[in-house]
Amino acid sequence: MHLVPADRADRRTIDGHRVCEAIAAIGDAGHVRTWADRFSLLADPNRLSLLLALHHTGPLAVSDLAIATGMNDPAVSQALRLLRAAGVVAGEKEGRVVRYQVVDGEVAGLLEHCGTPG
Repeated sequence: MHLVPADRADRRTIDGHRVCEAIAAIGDAGHVRTWADRFSLLADPNRLSLLLALHHTGPLAVSDLAIATGMNDPAVSQALRLLRAAGVVAGEKEGRVVRYQVVDGEVAGLLEHCGTPG
């Protein structure tokens, strides 16, 4: 049980080798926090709807996203601001229009698993 931290080393285990495997699978606390933050972004139905729309259709403007999701423009802008700050989406300006797209490959992979409605 070489992976068990010192503060837990005196506890009795049932399957010691599996405890070590579990600790290795959990990995670094910072890495876990990063993924928890990603999942919290996806946990909101409005943000997830925006991400699914962007992932499956490509770049869209705020007004088009509002129509597609049933949200109002300010709510879409606020959600995109959070997603942009997290590095999940980016906007590209064409004249006066900004079109957003998913730029985080790991989030895009998760969105791929969400699938499309059947």
